This record gives sequence, structure tokens and C-alpha cells, in this order.
Amino acid sequence: MPAEYAPHEGTLLIWPVRPGSWPHGGKAAQRAFCRIMEALLPHETVWLLADRDHLEEARGAAPAGVEVLEIDSDDAWARDVGPTFLIDGQGGRLGVDWAFNAWGGEVDGLYAHWERDDAVATRFCRALGDPVRDAHPFVLEGGSIHSDGEGTILTTESCLLSAGRNPAMTRAEIEAKLLDTLGAEKVVWLPRGIFNDETNEHVDNICCFAGPAEVILAWTDDEKDPQYPLSQACEAALRAATDAKGRPFTIHHLPIPKTPVTVREEDLEGYVFEAGEDVREVGERLAASYVNFYIGNGVVLAPQFGDDHDALALEILGRLFPTRRVVPIAARDILLGGGNIHCVTQQVPRR
Repeated sequence: MPAEYAPHEGTLLIWPVRPGSWPHGGKAAQRAFCRIMEALLPHETVWLLADRDHLEEARGAAPAGVEVLEIDSDDAWARDVGPTFLIDGQGGRLGVDWAFNAWGGEVDGLYAHWERDDAVATRFCRALGDPVRDAHPFVLEGGSIHSDGEGTILTTESCLLSAGRNPAMTRAEIEAKLLDTLGAEKVVWLPRGIFNDETNEHVDNICCFAGPAEVILAWTDDEKDPQYPLSQACEAALRAATDAKGRPFTIHHLPIPKTPVTVREEDLEGYVFEAGEDVREVGERLAASYVNFYIGNGVVLAPQFGDDHDALALEILGRLFPTRRVVPIAARDILLGGGNIHCVTQQVPRR
């Protein structure tokens, strides 16, 4: 599995329309998705999936040059339902199709039906002409793993060991499955993720690779913030670990927003929830993290929340990725769906 900062052929997104995720008809989220596409298009191909009922809407709204494909899904989390792509020693590309069960299935899944989501990975691979490795029935979402492209996989215990994923498997068996499927040599387990992350704390919200043996960790110095012990535990795990090549990690802190991002009453009025679907509440703290950025060819797409720490996050990312342009993306309207920029994008590495 290549690192995200390896060269891309393109990026996959899915048009956001689910009324239980995207309030007020998803219009604000759709504008944010279009800004992501606009930032990526000068550098790589952008594919956008939409179902038949929203195909023309997506084609009309998407920036010129986006390749819109008719593929159904239950929601718009391309990171989690799209394929995880691998590259072989000759440069050939293959997509891994994991089982998807809406982040926990009948235990703590976020909606009751996810059959169309579970079919996205194979359908998209076929559209690209790429072979597929079927990893079913192993449950995994793309946001729960990061790769350095050199044999190291980052993940969180809170997610991969959760009761709704693969409860019949031991930690050792889960780790062996990851190594075998991804062609990796070592899994580095972080204990926790971002506070109140409804995915059981995906790693892509708390920590990611900036380069080999170099990671970015979501951080707060506020001991009263519920994120404080989670970030402290992750840093301790990283300091005790080495990567697949035996190198200690260089850790860069990226602050979380100074003020928690919460659901407002006007947001709540715009949702339409289905039976069996997780619901929002006014005042609910959303899992806002600047670590949920996306690395494209030549750019880094950085979430912005209208917070005092927005500018600091841009400065830190600019310093860590000096050869890429850091593009600020107003991301609160994406976060209202439950994830952020990294969650709605999936890189397709160059063959």
C-alpha cells in the first residue's frame, strides 16, 4: 500500500445527498466537495460517483473536467467504502475490497442498510479496469489505516478491536490479516483517536504520516479537554514504537480547534433521519481535527473551522509539506456529516 504522498493518478469522491448526513439537502456540503475537486483538478484526475437519481445534478454542479460515474452508494464516505489500492513490484495496481458494515453493523453501526456502500469498491475498480482482491468478510474502512509505503501501517485499537468489526478474531489475527493483505511488515497500534469520533476513532483523524518515520499527531495542551488523555496515550505509544525499518518516529503536534465544533439548532433542523440511523443532537461535539487533511499531487487540502487555530494549522502543514501548496477548505459543512476532507476522498495511486 503506497503512502498517500506517493504520486496519484487521481482521487475518488462520492456526491453527498443522504439527508441523515447532510442537512438542508446537502447543498452546503456539495459546495465544499466542489472546492475539493477544484483544488485537485489541476494536478490529477478526479472521479465523482453518483446514483442515477442524482447523476445529472452531480454532472451539472461538479467542476469541468471531473469524471462523473453512475455508481450507487448509501452515503458519501469514499475513504471508507472505496477500494484500498496496492501497487506491485512492476507498477501494476490492484484494489482491495474490504467488507463494509456502516462502522459497526448491528452492534453500533451508524445506519441500518449499507449494501450499496459495500459494493462500491469492486464497481469502481471495474470502472478503472483494475483487478480486485476480495477481502470479505473482513470488516475494515479506509479511514482506519494509514501506510508509509515502506511496510508500516498505522491504526487504532479502539476501532479495529471494536465489537462491531471482526469480533471473532484476535488482535494477532487482525494484524496478520492487515500485513498479508496490504503487503506490509509492521502494524503500529495507537490506543485511541479523536474524542467523540463515531467511527470508533479512525486513525486518519488522530495521526498520519508526513514522511517515512515522521508522523503528525492531533494535540491539545488543555488538560481539561477530553481529547487530552487520548492524545497523550497516542504519543506514548508512538514514542515506544519504531517503524518497519526500525526507525523511531519524529512526532509533529497539530492542535485541535481551540473551540469545540458543535451541532447548532439550525443544523439539526436540516437533517432527515431514517429508522435505525444514528441521529444528531444540538450541542453535540463533532470530531473536528486538522489531521483529517488530504495530500494530493502538489497540494495539501487543509480543513478550516472558523477557529482561532485555523491559521496555525495552515502554518504547520506548510512547514511539513514545503513542496506542496496548502489549500484551506472551509470544512464545517463536511464535518456535519460526521467526517472531514480525508474521509470523503480516496487516493488512486499512479500505476
